[in-house]
Amino acid sequence: MKKFLILTQIAYTIFLPFWFLIWGISFMGFDSGFSWLAVGIVTAIGLYPIAGLVCSVLAWVLRTRKARAAVAVNLIPMLWLLGIGVPVLLINLFP
Repeated sequence: MKKFLILTQIAYTIFLPFWFLIWGISFMGFDSGFSWLAVGIVTAIGLYPIAGLVCSVLAWVLRTRKARAAVAVNLIPMLWLLGIGVPVLLINLFP
């Protein structure tokens, strides 16, 4: 359990510089003016480090009592990596 938590949290930390780049680029959604869609995208991308921190703390608290819940909570930031990271990677690899 400890190894899983440590490895996934190291992965989340490694992806932080890439998140910063994507977050900065996401502000270009406002180039054509204000829209609620752009606000939603920037907010959703901007929540990654907060979700990673909160889920990491909760996973460590839950690991002794509820191991399955700890794993589930710890995998929540993976939604950002898969939901944003994979499409961005595919767009850049196959233009």
